[in-house]
Amino acid sequence: MHRTYEVFEVLPDGSPRRVNVVSGLEFTKMVLESLANRTNNECFAADAKTRQVVMQMNITLAKLRRIFQISYDEDVGLRRAELLRSRGYGVISVIGNEAAKVLLSSPQRYDLFIIGHAAPEETRREMVDWLKTESPNVKVLALNPPN
Repeated sequence: MHRTYEVFEVLPDGSPRRVNVVSGLEFTKMVLESLANRTNNECFAADAKTRQVVMQMNITLAKLRRIFQISYDEDVGLRRAELLRSRGYGVISVIGNEAAKVLLSSPQRYDLFIIGHAAPEETRREMVDWLKTESPNVKVLALNPPN
């Protein structure tokens, strides 16, 4: 079963306007890219259930520092993303390596990648290696498990 995502365009007055509701991350990415090509306004996709932003396009470079978070525990990922947002960061958060690779296949600028601690070390190490290969100039913070 695929997750449902809402695609939004941010109007010039700053209010988001829902443009579409789609199922599946890959289809969401295609719909968002299509919308971003038709407008100069900021566009984003959010998980319909959690309201977690999973992808943004047409963001002005000076707007905010951008963090891409790969979480393996949805609740912890949501809390971490909200904490970072409350400190002024733009956060894109996904669950798992495959979702991250889908979203990172389109060119976007990030200042930091954060890899959550809830997955086995091998899974996290695989993602670190992939990120360093795909985006060698972006810092990677891999969180260690608490024990």
